[in-house]
Formats: sequence, structure tokens, C-alpha cells
Amino acid sequence: MFSFLKKNPTDTPSEKADGGWFSRLKTGLARTGGQLADLLGGGGKIDDDLYEELESILITADVGMDATRALLADLRHHVKEHRLSEASQMKEALAHCLLKLLKPLAQPLQAETNKPFVIMMVGVNGAGKTTSIGKLAKYLQDQGLSVMLAAGDTFRAAAREQLMTWGERNNVTVIAQQSGDAAAVIYDAVQSAQARKIDVVLADTARRLTTQAHLMEEIKKVKRVIAKVLPDAPHEVLLVLDANTGQNALSQLKAFDEALGVTGLILTKLDGTAKGGVIAAIAHSAHNRAHPIPVRFIGVGEALDDLRPFVAEDFVAALLGLDE
Repeated sequence: MFSFLKKNPTDTPSEKADGGWFSRLKTGLARTGGQLADLLGGGGKIDDDLYEELESILITADVGMDATRALLADLRHHVKEHRLSEASQMKEALAHCLLKLLKPLAQPLQAETNKPFVIMMVGVNGAGKTTSIGKLAKYLQDQGLSVMLAAGDTFRAAAREQLMTWGERNNVTVIAQQSGDAAAVIYDAVQSAQARKIDVVLADTARRLTTQAHLMEEIKKVKRVIAKVLPDAPHEVLLVLDANTGQNALSQLKAFDEALGVTGLILTKLDGTAKGGVIAAIAHSAHNRAHPIPVRFIGVGEALDDLRPFVAEDFVAALLGLDE
């Protein structure tokens, strides 16, 4: 492991302590990692052709044109400043630049600041939102926090049933209604959590297509209703993004942030088909935002413990195929 990838004692403990997790993350990012290893693992000199090939890999890995150009500009500066000449030296230089780009996004969720701490979960169809709620409930319980789920996706019976199943698996209460208004369900859940002194409420919401303005207006209403029962809530608005959606993730982030004020991201499905580069695109876009939005968690599979806090050092190491 390169020395600059090691965290300071005050940083969040590395998830590489769990070798199984890091191995799964590395496997999930192998599609891009293998290409980078082939390019940077051999001999040869650092020249324009090498930069051109690297640019192509980064763009096809969903980093995006703007983020790729910015990353390569920083990489060229680093190479020049340190007088690097061999292609084999490029991997360490790239790791350094990637870490500098991604580290500001690594801000752990702080769910102990309010009680109940209300988390509003949002996302488009197929992003893995309901599954992420179940996994997040397990993670929070492992941190010693009590959890309640609110089945706010009242449009789909299947979503309510799925959340009930996750509630049973985690042994947590799920507040639900057979039909009715999503805001009313979540309102009841927050009130119930207050009465029962529950630490965290995870509020599911109906899946939204960002192009449907009336649906986005409905989700704004949900947020306003939560604030009526608990003035400073929701304390976190987590947007779930599918890592396979590429640059579409940026448009989703923009739409949900404008509507709700997104405070954190969950990046899902980094489990073998994802290219992984979209996180760099998100990090680059964060530089142009008044409030950079952190990546709270990443997910690599379907098991209950396959959702972990985002640790930039681990992600960079996995992406570049480095050992623990």
C-alpha cells in the first residue's frame, strides 16, 4: 500500500480490516482496475500516448469528460513536479491525484446528533433504495442505535412488503398503511419514534423520475410534513444512486438536490459490473457546488452487511488493484 493511502489516527477506521469487504470491493471494481493495471503495470515511458490511453480508460469508466480533463491536468502537474518518467510510476501518481479528488467526499454519517434522527431516503426507479434502507438499518443497529422504518412508498404494495421483510430481518418496527398519503405515514412514524424514544427513523419514499415535475413536488411535500412534526427534520436526505448509471447519476443528483437539498449519497451496485468512475465525476462536480455532497455509503452486494461507509483510501486502493 502506498504510504499516502494510509489514514491518520483520527480518520474513520478502515474497512479493509474486514478482508472480505475489501476483497468484494476490489472485485466489484475489477473492470476498471484491470484496465489500469494493464496500462500502468508494465514498462515504457510516460508520454502523450500513455496519457491518451489513460484518458480513454477514465472516460469509459464513467469518470466523464470534465472530471477526466481535470484529473489528468492534476496528474500531469504531479508527474512534472516529481520528475517522473516511467509508466510504472504513474500508478502511484494517479492514486495520489484520485485520493485528493475523492477524500473530501468521505464524511461519515453522524446519526447521534438528534433523537430521533430522521433520514429521508430518495432515489429513482431501480437504484436500490429500499434494499439500501434494510442494509442501513442493520449498519445503524450495529452502531448501537435503535431504528424504525417508515414505509412511505404508498404507491407500490410491493415496496411496502419489501420494507416489511427488511424490518423482520432486522427485527425493527415498520410503520405502514395499506394505502394513503406518504407524508402521513412518515408523520406517524416520526411521532411514534418520539414516543418510543427511537434513535433513528429511516423514511422510505416513492421512487421518482426526475423528469416528472408533479412527482418531485409530492416529495417536497413529504419533507415539509416531516418538518411539521419535528422542526429540524429531516436531519439527512440521502440520495441512492446506482453506480451503473454513469453520467445520469449527475443529473439525478442535480434534480434531487434542487428539490430537497440532498445532504448525502449512497452509491450502490459496485458488485462486478460497475465501472466505478462516476464517483470521480461526482467529486469533480462537488467543486462547483455551494455545499459539496458527501458519499456516506457504498454497496457491493445483496447481503445485509454489504453497505459500508465510504472510505476514500480503500476505494482508490480497490480501483487501482492494490493490496490491502
